[in-house]
Amino acid sequence: MKILRNEINGILLLNKPQGLSSNTALQKIKRIYNAKKAGHTGTLDPLATGLLPICFGEGTKFAAFLLDADKEYIATVKLGEATTTYDSCGDLVSKREVNCTESEISLTVESFLGRIWQTPPIYSALKVAGKPLYKYARSGEEVVIKSRQINILHIEILEFISIGVFKLRVLCSKGTYIRTLAHDIGIKLGCGAHLINLVRTKTSGFTLDETVTLESITQLSDYERHKLLLPIDLLVSNLPRLDLDETQFSHVRNGHAFNITSEINTINELNMVKIRLYFADKFLGIAETANNMIKPVRLICL
Repeated sequence: MKILRNEINGILLLNKPQGLSSNTALQKIKRIYNAKKAGHTGTLDPLATGLLPICFGEGTKFAAFLLDADKEYIATVKLGEATTTYDSCGDLVSKREVNCTESEISLTVESFLGRIWQTPPIYSALKVAGKPLYKYARSGEEVVIKSRQINILHIEILEFISIGVFKLRVLCSKGTYIRTLAHDIGIKLGCGAHLINLVRTKTSGFTLDETVTLESITQLSDYERHKLLLPIDLLVSNLPRLDLDETQFSHVRNGHAFNITSEINTINELNMVKIRLYFADKFLGIAETANNMIKPVRLICL
């Protein structure tokens, strides 16, 4: 018998549990909601927990805006032990005595603030020549992993839990591997280190406090589950808003560009090239601005 899928649009802020991959969590949510189309907005490792926004239906068209957003994490690092995966899921590579002081650890951590170069871990889903890095690692095949520039916008030690174990708050740009950050801190201190816990707490205005757990969702009625969904336009709330008149809306619904002057001047002053479009207070999608023209680039089904 064919199972009919619902047309669901919106955003669910899931608190991903430890031990599940982001994709497994996504598939579980998709089945619970009986959704036709869904996607998450930034992978969390199985070890990690925390904020995992899931987009349904038309929301998947705008998921990239969260993928590109800065993210905040609370990470727990253990010094003295390095592992193959840079976290507690991997095999032990080295074990050394931790002789550094709390002051030395703090100064080393602070040295990672700003734009730095980071090499992604070999045990990751990042693809090289179309193949995930973890497959190279498992097969023993050599591969060149290019370093890339990331931005650590804020980093601080929240707590020294025990000798060689401390908790960090990190606000970083997209593409940052917190596992690698922990590993690199250990290298710089000369004793090695790995990640033992990670929680994503913020991304693009969403916070961990707003999330719901997988367990709690399963205990809700369909009506209660749908009430948890947030509007799609929250994904692009950082973009300037433009409300259209009927003529402009007619152009947009047909996918056509149109000329505009007064509103576009304000937008250009903000050096913005993308804007949110609305008609009768309903979100339509996003457009690009150039030479006093508004060109729709990604629209919801009208």
